[in-house]
Amino acid sequence: MDLLIIGVIVVVVLVIFLVLAKFIGIWIRARVSNAPVGLLNLVAMWIRKVPPSLIVDSRITAAKAGLVYTPDELEAHYLAGGHVDDVVLSLIAADKAAIPLTFDRACAIDLAVKGTSKTVLEAVRTSINPAVIDCPGGGGKIDAVARDGIQLRARARVTVRTNLDRFVGGATEETIVARVNEGIVTSIGSAQSHKDVLENPDHISHRVLERGLDANTAFEILSIDIADVDVGQNIGAALQASQAEADKQVAQAKAEVRRAAAVATEQEMSARTQEMRAKLVEAESQIPMAIADAFRSGNLGVMDYARYKNVVADTGMRESIAGEVSEDDDNTEL
Repeated sequence: MDLLIIGVIVVVVLVIFLVLAKFIGIWIRARVSNAPVGLLNLVAMWIRKVPPSLIVDSRITAAKAGLVYTPDELEAHYLAGGHVDDVVLSLIAADKAAIPLTFDRACAIDLAVKGTSKTVLEAVRTSINPAVIDCPGGGGKIDAVARDGIQLRARARVTVRTNLDRFVGGATEETIVARVNEGIVTSIGSAQSHKDVLENPDHISHRVLERGLDANTAFEILSIDIADVDVGQNIGAALQASQAEADKQVAQAKAEVRRAAAVATEQEMSARTQEMRAKLVEAESQIPMAIADAFRSGNLGVMDYARYKNVVADTGMRESIAGEVSEDDDNTEL
């Protein structure tokens, strides 16, 4: 029994020795740096799978810069998935630049940019040293058309500074670029002539800057500079040519409709003429029958019939003479 108790004591002492050997170096480093952390706290961090060296080193860095944060605050932010070292460095940079930034807000910014290429340290650095954003980005240019129909291609450079108070929940750089692009297109489109834009490109930047494009964004726009303006195509002339071509095609289509209607009317009248001729022939075919009936009924005598034939012959002769005279006149004119 005594041997069992002695064995347990030896094991406990050995475990305590191993723990002390594991954390004694970190504990001493924190103590001599005026940022003490208890051994039990270091053991608790290790049990909670929090790297004690990260918490101690971050606390030492903050203490050397004149900032004091408890191990629990740093550990809580690490457990929330944040970057403790970036938060501490951003707080130090903000403090040296006299920018008001609290620990809670720095932690919130760090968690807000989690999963992106941005960091809270970059946000603070951008607040200290403004950054330049190319619009539209990628080395391209913004296409816009003035009122005289001339296309202009512009490129702008926007100088922004991070607004730490609006960083959490504020719109990103993409929103700034989109708003600036829209403002440039609107400003060029409202110009009476493309020459006005080429003469005073700074008017575009003034108009765009007056629109308050940084509202509800994580940035504050300091300036908008038009880097380059090029003359593009004559869009107005191209549109007028396209409209003229479309009007011509419409007119041709309407003329074709009228021509088809005229052809149909002509064919209809030709058919009606043939129909009337057929009726005339039919009516003329009734004349001999009527003459025969008149002979039978005694209403027409031989002399009457003879006079009728003479009239017909005389009429035919006159028509023949009139036709020959008309031909002679035509030949004389030729």
